[in-house]
Amino acid sequence: MVGAPRDPGAHPDEYDATPYVPEGGGLKALRDGAAGCRGCPLYREATQTVFGDGKASARVVLVGEQPGDQEDRQGRPFVGPAGGVLTRALDEAGIDPARTYVTNAVKHFKFQQAARGKRRIHKAPSLREISACKPWLVAELQVVDPEVVVALGATAGKALLGSSFRVGEQRGIALPMPSLDGNGGGHGMLVATIHPSAVLRADDAERAAAYAGLVSDLEVAARLLK
Repeated sequence: MVGAPRDPGAHPDEYDATPYVPEGGGLKALRDGAAGCRGCPLYREATQTVFGDGKASARVVLVGEQPGDQEDRQGRPFVGPAGGVLTRALDEAGIDPARTYVTNAVKHFKFQQAARGKRRIHKAPSLREISACKPWLVAELQVVDPEVVVALGATAGKALLGSSFRVGEQRGIALPMPSLDGNGGGHGMLVATIHPSAVLRADDAERAAAYAGLVSDLEVAARLLK
């Protein structure tokens, strides 16, 4: 049945979202199914699943790491400060944000509680968690079938290109999109770059250069759409 897990099994600690991914259906069916995903333990502490946002007709898919604090609260990807940086960079690179589909490699917010106060501190997802959530990303890309995929940061790059991916070595290069499901070659092209949050984390002296590098990498993706 579309939107329902086929066979979630008796082991909720197993790291695999595959049983929760509906067979067939579009983005709505995937979003509905993801809302009940228990494919890894991250769902226990997160407020909600944060699925991708955009139209199935999008020419570009932007893949980030995971939801942040604001995304976890609002239920949409890239609505926090990093999303503001990304929107501005896309505009400068000549990519219409309205024609993109944005998502994350991992759909639940992973964090640790600050020792004092209510602040939730971001924690990078593990390779095991990235792998567990990959069936959702594969399903999204199959539905949207974009011309270009942009991997934003190390986690997205590892999800799409494997654990050996390094942002510094492979950013800003037009690469053939690999197969993600083992059924032949992928479709379209892939460009990797830094995550927009890296711009926010950069020192004042380095922030302008970090942002310019992000825009330059996105311009590579924009040229692929010509």
